[in-house]
Amino acid sequence: MGKLIKNHWARLITLTAAVYQVAAALEGFFWPKIFFDFLTKTLDPAVKPIPVLQTINLVMGLFMFAWEWPLGFFAGSSFHRSLEARLALLPLMSLAAVLIYQGTNPAIYYLTAMIVYFWAYSEGEIVCAKPWTLPQRGGRGGRA
Repeated sequence: MGKLIKNHWARLITLTAAVYQVAAALEGFFWPKIFFDFLTKTLDPAVKPIPVLQTINLVMGLFMFAWEWPLGFFAGSSFHRSLEARLALLPLMSLAAVLIYQGTNPAIYYLTAMIVYFWAYSEGEIVCAKPWTLPQRGGRGGRA
């Protein structure tokens, strides 16, 4: 049995959330609704007549997908390898997603991914420079 690589697992959860967030943003363009509209109507101008929150969610979802897949300009960069940056940005992604009615599930997925990333960070895991690879063990005489 192998060892669970938590940052790869969290990356898959985040990719799922990003795709879901993009789909929720696109749906929000056609059926704009704030999640908390049963409490207050003051946030309604954020979704209609100008779709501000939907656009923010679309951009954030595409950004997270590009970061986690990763696209060529992200792959291997220190930003791509940073678990701390992920732990800082995932709550913001979750907040943006939870504000629109269609984005409640990606918000939950982002929070789950944040917990798993924190677990990986607390165990000292690293994200390798080459995407989807495992950290290499030391050679002869090196550390294992």
